Amino acid sequence: MKILITAGPTREYIDPVRFISNPSTGKMGYLIAEECISQGYEVVIISGPTHLKIPSGVRCINVETAEEMKEAVLKIFPDVDVLIMSAAVSDWKPAVRANKKLKRKKAWSLKLLPNPDILKEVAKIKRKGQTVIGFALETTDIVKNAGRKLKEKNLDLIIADTPEFFGEGKASRVVFIHRDGRVEEFKGIKKEEVARKIIDFLPIFKV
Repeated sequence: MKILITAGPTREYIDPVRFISNPSTGKMGYLIAEECISQGYEVVIISGPTHLKIPSGVRCINVETAEEMKEAVLKIFPDVDVLIMSAAVSDWKPAVRANKKLKRKKAWSLKLLPNPDILKEVAKIKRKGQTVIGFALETTDIVKNAGRKLKEKNLDLIIADTPEFFGEGKASRVVFIHRDGRVEEFKGIKKEEVARKIIDFLPIFKV
């Protein structure tokens, strides 16, 4: 199988030196990539800014913004069997990006616009036989909110977690919600275990 993975955060620039982002390290996506390579799959990773080492055998495309990630995903997705969208894509971007560093002000307002919804765009071109796995970080009603996202974006599996999952070596409540309605909940599970469980599902999807 050929697998496309997105990983890491995106950066949405306010000016040349300041940006909106989140605490994602990219670790989840890189661990999934390592597991996929160990199974003999062909792997492409589209990565936001991270300090992680690219796993051996993985083709990596580096991006910064949500728009760049969208363009890369839509270009490669038609040629893969599986998309695993583990990147923490910024939901918002500044309405205007200043060309020069903004000077300090006592108070000011920053207008934000929604970023493109990459999974919604993917759903429009998803063909029969392709598998799409998404992630949902939730702070409340984790199963309800993630389940809604799975249906709205035509996913085969969604993995819901909490902000506790940010960072290295962290464990969190994680819920796997399947297309057929099955729900599997794990308490105190780490990223390494999540990556292995995802790989366990891939042959099932392929069949």
